[in-house]
Amino acid sequence: MSTRIASTLPTPIGELLLVSDGEALTGVQFDDARRGSPTHGAAGDSVIEETAAQLRAYFAGERTTFDLPLRAAGTPFEQGVWDELRRIPYGETTSYGELAARVGEPTAARAVGRANGRNPIPIIVPCHRVIGADGSLTGFGGGLECKRALLDLERGALSFSLA
Repeated sequence: MSTRIASTLPTPIGELLLVSDGEALTGVQFDDARRGSPTHGAAGDSVIEETAAQLRAYFAGERTTFDLPLRAAGTPFEQGVWDELRRIPYGETTSYGELAARVGEPTAARAVGRANGRNPIPIIVPCHRVIGADGSLTGFGGGLECKRALLDLERGALSFSLA
C-alpha cells in the first residue's frame, strides 16, 4: 500500500482535503468527496505545506499559477487532457470541444469531459476553466456555485477575505 498523507485546508469555497504521497500532490478533494484509503498525518509533509501556502495565495488573489510536484493517476488520454488543462491561462476559459482539438481528438469532446471530471487535482489542474460550447457552466466536482466563484475570482470579479 502506498503512503497517503492528507490534511484539510479551510478555504473560501469550503474545506479541501489535500493528499500527498510524500513526494508529490496526488489529490485535492472537496469536502463532499472524501473517500479512499487510510491517511497518515500531514505534519511536516512539505508537499502538503507548500500546496496549502500556494492555495492560500491563490484565494488571496496573489498567485495565478501553481508550482508543485504532481502525481495524478490516470490513463494516457486522461494525462494528456490534464496536461492541456494546465495550459489554460488564469482567468480564461475554453470549451470541451476546443480542449478535444488541443489533445488531437477533435471529435472526443465527451471523452474530454469524462477525463475532466476524473481530474484528481482540481484547482491546481484547472478543470474549472472548461465550459460548455455555448459559454454555460457545466459539471464540476465542487458544484457549479464553486466553479462560478473560482472563475469570478480569476476574472477579478470576486475577492475573498482570508482573515
